[in-house]
Amino acid sequence: MEKTLNIIGGGMAGSEAAWQAANAGVKVVIHEMRPKVETFAHRTGNLGEMVCSNSFRSDDHEQNAVGLLHWEMLQAGGLIMQTAYKHRLPAGGALAVDRDPFAESVTAALKAHPNISVSYDEITELPEDGLWIVATGPLTSGALAEAIQKETGAEALAFFDAIAPIVYKDSINMDVAWMQSRYDKGETEEERTAYLNCPMTKDQYEAFIDALLAADKTEFKEGETAGYFDGCLPIEVMAERGRETLRFGPMKPVGLTNANDPENKPYAVVQLRRDNALGTLYNIVGFQTKMKYGAQNTVFKMIPGLEEAEFARLGGIHRNTFINSPTLLDAQMRLRSRPNIRFAGQITGVEGYVESAAMGLLAGRMAVAELNGEVLPPVPNTTAMGALVTHITGGAEAKTFQPMNVNFGLFPPLEGVKGGRRGRKDRYKAYTERAKADWQHWLGQTALDAA
Repeated sequence: MEKTLNIIGGGMAGSEAAWQAANAGVKVVIHEMRPKVETFAHRTGNLGEMVCSNSFRSDDHEQNAVGLLHWEMLQAGGLIMQTAYKHRLPAGGALAVDRDPFAESVTAALKAHPNISVSYDEITELPEDGLWIVATGPLTSGALAEAIQKETGAEALAFFDAIAPIVYKDSINMDVAWMQSRYDKGETEEERTAYLNCPMTKDQYEAFIDALLAADKTEFKEGETAGYFDGCLPIEVMAERGRETLRFGPMKPVGLTNANDPENKPYAVVQLRRDNALGTLYNIVGFQTKMKYGAQNTVFKMIPGLEEAEFARLGGIHRNTFINSPTLLDAQMRLRSRPNIRFAGQITGVEGYVESAAMGLLAGRMAVAELNGEVLPPVPNTTAMGALVTHITGGAEAKTFQPMNVNFGLFPPLEGVKGGRRGRKDRYKAYTERAKADWQHWLGQTALDAA
């Protein structure tokens, strides 16, 4: 009997799960409702489309947990990471990509694979038969979300994600703005000038905060509560926490010197990062927003250098649905009440493109093992991959479970490595060295050979 794995959702997690399973000889069907059924944030029917930032965050695999996750995924032959490096854009120490060619390449690779087919249909119920992975992400369709809620017997958990606006580069006043990565980070001149910076004086900053707080915002429907993931807070929510919050967050002026006025230190700086290979589009870093479109046009044009800005996309806010994974999933990422169904990606309560793809990678490999009548040994929780999956399948406190990025706080403590700020560099390096050794050992134990 032919082995078949069905995957609902063709985002980061679903795409990676399909790639891993197909390379192991399993026939895979990806069920993707786009473009037939649209979402608030997607623009195309491409698999692996990036809907918010175009960054996979830090690429430092010796000092940063997400960079370590990049490395682990590459070692496992991950499609998402391989494709990201092919379409990399200068972004200092971050891994940013040209979003449209990236998604087009992911789509082409999956469709060209002899073991993968794509069905453009909306799945509205949890399937009774066969082996499935639900990787529908933060924008799970209403019908399927209701089916999941009905099956789990719990109130659907949800919070709200905001997306940042994108500006046309040729509409930015470069007599005011300048190009520089923070602390001139990067090995090449292109990387050291990867960010576009707009300086603010104290008076300009105070006026901007006033306008931000007074602007018209998106209102929530009756019965909805505005819970946000802290890593993706709207800027106006940050401003409400204190007038200096933004200046110590996305608008911090440290590590930057205004090339147009080097003698005067900016009080605050708005950074924009290249959003495509042509360098014609820039997204405003950390400026996720729930302001209405008219207000965005007014408030964002108060930023020096953006007075005449033209927007390729304004910001917005959308619902993000996730399940209480520590309660509902077993160690193999299966729904306890329906073990023929695994969950992967952001719907499991991991946050970020990289984390989502990583959970897709594991779910795909676990499904292959199950189809072969085997069970994968636990992923060491000393690895970035293992720390994440351990967190969502039982390591987190179920009562307070919220979406989480990968971080070294999820890793088991080290022995014999000093703590504190001074010892942080050594400690992080020790975390990554231990993780790399354990991940390679696990991969060697669980090699997936094509059937």
